[in-house]
This record gives sequence, structure tokens and C-alpha cells, in this order.
Amino acid sequence: MSFTFNQDDLNKIKELKTRYPSPDALCLPCLWMAQTKEGYISIDAIDAISEQIGLAPMQIYGVVTFYTMFHLQKPDRLQVDVCKTLSCKLCGSDEILKHLKSKDVYVNHVECLGSCGTAPMMQIKDKNYENLTNEKVDAILEELL
Repeated sequence: MSFTFNQDDLNKIKELKTRYPSPDALCLPCLWMAQTKEGYISIDAIDAISEQIGLAPMQIYGVVTFYTMFHLQKPDRLQVDVCKTLSCKLCGSDEILKHLKSKDVYVNHVECLGSCGTAPMMQIKDKNYENLTNEKVDAILEELL
């Protein structure tokens, strides 16, 4: 198995077990830990999580494939999540999406990212970028790439 949790991770999982009543509830924080560690969720990471929390690997895989924020492959380009729900759409997300597709990034059109009051918005890693224009997108990408 090429993925392993280090001792700090195992201590965190042990502490999380006291706060979460079931293995199902513990699955998401463990997936976040694994993705933060590797940049994606590998099959080995799923197996390691399964071993730690007692859920079948297939159940964990189902969670990974349900949520758009988890990735089964290491991204080869910067991943940009663009909200596609109504608030963002009404405020111009289609134009932002079209603009992003001309850039050297992987664009993921996702459900609500929870920032309707500052639409249109996108998320890169764990950071939200709001009130977007094409010019703001260019400035953000220039800084990150």
C-alpha cells in the first residue's frame, strides 16, 4: 500500500472518532485528510481509510464519486470549480466559464459552492473567488500559474 497515514494523522482520526458518532460521519474528514496529503484520493487511500474507520472500501468509493470536491486522479493542471447554480448563472457564470475554457486549467462546472451573494464565483483548492469578471479571473490565474 503506497498511501499511509502518519502518526499525526492517526492521532487526528482517533480524536475525530470521539466527535463523530458513526464511521459514515467520519468518512468525509478522512477523505479531506487524504486528499490534502496527496492532492487526490487514491485507491490505496480508500483502503487506508477503510482500515481506520471500518467502512467497506466500496462505500468510501461511493462517497468519493458522489462529491465533486474529491478527485480520483491527480490533476495535471490547476483545477477551477465554477458554480453553475441560478445566482451565479444570472450574474454571468456562463461568460466566466467560457473564458476559463480558453485557459490552461481544468474547469469543473459544479453545483452550489455557497456564495450566492457574491456571484459569480469559482473555487480553487479551498479558496473562493467572488464577484468575478474576466479580468479578475485573468489576474487570479496569473498569480496562481
